[in-house]
Parts: sequence; structure tokens; C-alpha cells
Amino acid sequence: MDIDIGRAKRGRRAYAFDDIAIVPSRRTRDPEDVSVAWQIDSYRFEIPVVAAPMDSVMSPDTAIALGKHGGLGVLDLEGLWTRYEDPQPLLEEVAHLRGSEATRRLQHIYTEPIRAELITERLRQMRAAGVTVAGALSPQRTRQFARNVVDAGVDLFVIRGTTVSAEHVSGQSEPLNLKEFIYELDVPVIVGGCATHQAALHLMRTGAAGVLVGFGGGAAHTTRTVLGVAVPMATAVADVAAARRDYLDESGGRYVHVIADGSVGSSGDVAKAFACGADALMIGSPVARAEEAPGRGFHWGAEAWHPDLPRGERVEVGTSGSLSEILFGPSRVADGTMNLIGALRRAMATTGYTDLKEFQRVEVVVQ
Repeated sequence: MDIDIGRAKRGRRAYAFDDIAIVPSRRTRDPEDVSVAWQIDSYRFEIPVVAAPMDSVMSPDTAIALGKHGGLGVLDLEGLWTRYEDPQPLLEEVAHLRGSEATRRLQHIYTEPIRAELITERLRQMRAAGVTVAGALSPQRTRQFARNVVDAGVDLFVIRGTTVSAEHVSGQSEPLNLKEFIYELDVPVIVGGCATHQAALHLMRTGAAGVLVGFGGGAAHTTRTVLGVAVPMATAVADVAAARRDYLDESGGRYVHVIADGSVGSSGDVAKAFACGADALMIGSPVARAEEAPGRGFHWGAEAWHPDLPRGERVEVGTSGSLSEILFGPSRVADGTMNLIGALRRAMATTGYTDLKEFQRVEVVVQ
């Protein structure tokens, strides 16, 4: 229902994950009887976790580690790992920057050109480890480097931006035609972000295998402050899940996966994202807290080093434990930052559901 903001404007009420809660049902189950497996295209994952393509979250080594834990690590193919032979000294430097100097230094570090041969080298390193290989490019760079990515043997191609549309209009350059591009590729494509029913439906019609919901960046982005653009995630996920249902009918049975990307900082947010209709999660800050994370307790995304209008910042998230402990426990804290999968299993068991698709039907209330 629309609400009058003033005489000339009406708006719809929207909800964040903090605004809703999951309702227990009459039936409960043993958490060990619950499946949290997820499959997109021909690729099956034991946990529905996709690590965000951010330099503070994913290196080739952490992508491999997450893959061996049953999730999907996505490498940022415009990040430090494809600009520098050895970015470790720079990652160490970024961890010691203070205040506003962090933004200026990040902008300078990321002026180094992307090297196609490093894209190939990093993806082949991941493939040699035997995990599912995924890499991400922004829409602006996709046409330039797509062939390098595919030739390197990527399994899943991610096109990720703050906001990605199927109908980008530009008077400066030829925009990426997503429908033509996806049709010509030999690999499944995950694309986003988006936050509305209409935008998601348009992205689904391009042939994407999955759609990212949200504006990326999460805890490290300031898009709402800088641009005034935001949609609370509970409403965004539910709206895009409705688009998935409508497109399933429209296409005669083609299922496009909904992947919540942003505002998932705790295990409670994980459960609520699935309750709102997500098939999987793309998470950043929870993984950035891992001992193995390249950010060394700090977290930032591509928005933080934009050369003209930064819409993110480097934030300190600290280190909670190993990647295994963050995903599977045991947890040593009661704030929902560890044992994310154990908490998801327990939430599903408490409400009586055995798999993620069923759990999407759980009742929720507005607090």
C-alpha cells in the first residue's frame, strides 16, 4: 500500500532484514536432517554461499578454500589479483591505512591497468585446484575481457555492479547488450544487482542463470548516502522472488536463481534472506572476518576506489575465526558472526523445513 510522503509524492513501505522475524511452526526437526545444498545449472554446492568478488574477501587461495568447503568463491577480475603479480604487500599496506587516506590510497592503487594474462593465470590456478571456477567483471569491462575469462576455463561468469539493467542507455559508448552477450557465451551467467520486480524480470529475460539482488558492497558501501539510492533487502528479495515466479510462468518453466547480495551480516540475516525467497547468498563481510581473508580484518569493495565518486569505504570488521569456524563453527560468540550454516540449519529445523526451497514458504512477521 502506498503512503503519502507529501501532496505530490507517494511511496511504498519497504522492509530490511532487521524489520522482520521468522515464525516457528507446529513441527520441528533435527538439524542433521536438513539439507542446505544448492544447485545452479549443472553445478551443485553443499552450502548456498557465494563469496562476494571483493579484494578484502577473495583471493585465489580463499576462493579455493571456500570451494573445498562446499561453497562458491568468486574472484574480482578487476581487483588487485589481476593488476599486480604479487598484491600481498599492497594488501598489508591497506590494512594499516588510517582515516580518509585510505580512500585516496585505494584510488591510486587501483589505477594500475588490468592485465589479461593475470586473469588467465588466476582462473587457471583455481581450476587446477579442482573447485568450481567463478570470476566477476563489471558491465563496463565485460566486453573487453570476456573472451579471456571464458578461454581460461571459467565455470560461472558473474557480471556484477551496483545497479545492472538490461536496458542501459549511453550516448558515450555502445552499451553491453546483455541478451546478445549471454546468448553467445558457453557458460552460465549470474548478473546484478537489481532490487525491483521489473528490473529483475528484465534481467531474467536476458537468459541469465541467476540474478543478484541488492547493491553489493553491503557493510562497505555508502551508496545510500552518496546517491540516495537504496531498497531495504527483505522487500527487494521478496520482489525479485515474485519476478522469478512470474518468469517461470512466462518462459514455460525456466527457473532463474535469486541470490541475495548485501546486508547479510549475521546468521539471522542468512535465514531471513532465504525466508524472503532467496536461493543462495552472496556474502562479503562475514567472510572478510575469516583469518584467511586477504583484507586482514578490513573490508572494502569496488565502490571504495571509484576514481570520481567513491560510494564505499574501507571498514574494519575484525577477525572472528577461521573460514571453517565462520561457516560451520563451533562459534565462540553469540552475535551471529560464526557458524552461519549451523544457524541456518537450526532455523530451518525449528520451523520444520527440510530443504531451502521449502523454507522459502516459512511465515514471517513484521516487527
